[in-house]
Amino acid sequence: MNPGVILPLLAGILFLFLWEFQVFHKLLDLKKYQLPLPSAIAEAMRDNFSLLLSYTGYTLAEAAAGMLIGSACGFLIALAATAWPRWGGGSLTLVAALNAVPIVALAPIMNLWFGDGIGSRAAIVTATTMAAMAINAYKGMSAVDPLALDLMHSYAAGKPAVFRYLRIRNSLPYVFTAFKINTTASMIGAIVGEFFFSSRGLGYLLSNSVKVAKMPLGWSCIVLAAIAGVIFYLIVERLEKVFIKWHSSQRA
Repeated sequence: MNPGVILPLLAGILFLFLWEFQVFHKLLDLKKYQLPLPSAIAEAMRDNFSLLLSYTGYTLAEAAAGMLIGSACGFLIALAATAWPRWGGGSLTLVAALNAVPIVALAPIMNLWFGDGIGSRAAIVTATTMAAMAINAYKGMSAVDPLALDLMHSYAAGKPAVFRYLRIRNSLPYVFTAFKINTTASMIGAIVGEFFFSSRGLGYLLSNSVKVAKMPLGWSCIVLAAIAGVIFYLIVERLEKVFIKWHSSQRA
């Protein structure tokens, strides 16, 4: 087996072993109701499997929808900023300013605008994922090889051709980097949005579980959110290998 898989696996097993035998509880002076044991979390996951699976799918749908919309908007902003630097550059500043607004401030506003449905959490995720895509895609479109640009001009290539065959192609590694960042940001945005106003989802269930002191169930939500985030990331990583296998980063 690959050492890159064995070492993290052994570290994970050791971590769970120390957790199960309450080593962390003694070190941090925690009670079992504050930090449930892995066995209690596993039991809660087994007893509530169908509910947890349904809510995980709901949260993941919010995160995916919002990430796709936010990433598309960010990419369009990067296109505008590259094509018309004088007018489009300011849009990067605006989207960065929007990204600086805390999620906890955006969530109540979006819930007020879009209601209790999936649209409000998707809107929150959209707002939190635009900046990473806009800034990364803009960097990729701007950081083209001057020699390649001169070659395109020597063939009398117009602006659309330069964008299609040079700038957009050059931006793809940066775009997938933004997608990887957004897989995490989208899950955070969706779960935080569910904390404020929702009737479904992992954030909603986590919030309710903490309120009624069902900590193993609450930790089950955390575990499933982490697993969903990892799967989301691996899907993007796989798509990266398919779409930019020509790039030097994929040849190793």
